[in-house]
Amino acid sequence: MDVDKEYFSNITQRERAIFEGAISMGALFHQFVGTPVNKHTKESLEKAMEESLSLQPAIEKVEVEIRFDKLEKSMTEFDYTSLTGDMLDVRIHTRVSDVLAIIRIEFIEELNYPLMYVEDIED
Repeated sequence: MDVDKEYFSNITQRERAIFEGAISMGALFHQFVGTPVNKHTKESLEKAMEESLSLQPAIEKVEVEIRFDKLEKSMTEFDYTSLTGDMLDVRIHTRVSDVLAIIRIEFIEELNYPLMYVEDIED
């Protein structure tokens, strides 16, 4: 079965690259927000997020940073906190044919919101 012809014939390669990155970003957000984290587990959680998302189709590269400043502010007396959207700075690079889309989530101070958006498209 030709998956591209069967299921993606109604959209462009550009739209598919954006779709693949965006759906992966949504999965990352809803899968990992709420995960217990502290300064000792931060790096391993970042790596786990990168590696798990890299398994999905069209994902070329994933860069995850859990913002240490936001993590530190949220720490509890039990030496951990739960991951929140404002701690995430993530870029997902998706490639479909010759199109590269970079989807990002970062906390935008002016909006007081962790915004997901298309950072760049190269085609």
